[in-house]
Amino acid sequence: MVKKISALGLDVGKRRIGVAGCDGLGLIATGLTTIYRTSFQQTIQELQRLIEEREVQVLVIGLPYSMNGSLGFQAQQVQKFALQIHQVLNLPVEYVDERLTSVEAEEQLKAKKRYSFRDKGAIDRQAAAIILQQWLETRSS
Repeated sequence: MVKKISALGLDVGKRRIGVAGCDGLGLIATGLTTIYRTSFQQTIQELQRLIEEREVQVLVIGLPYSMNGSLGFQAQQVQKFALQIHQVLNLPVEYVDERLTSVEAEEQLKAKKRYSFRDKGAIDRQAAAIILQQWLETRSS
């Protein structure tokens, strides 16, 4: 019997968080929504709603390593945020190297003819789906 998996992929930025979910078998990740960050409490409320709706078991967060592989300022900020949401939501957090996922997301959206340079939220959602898909593929192999 295949074990059901429910994970949320998060592309964490200063202004927005792209959110992706996966099917119950853990095969396909898709972009769900973009959370526009106004306060920590508002972000937690939106994440909590998604977690309850989707019965989420794990949060998969993209970690923006520098191109040389080091953890720069932005990666440290993402880790700090991840620790905070882990403590509040009481869910395990796993990281995925997210270098160049936003570029890849933009290219995928352009290829699907669903791209508008003004819709940064769509890029964030697609980047979150790429992050979660990478995690699902690593997990299954």
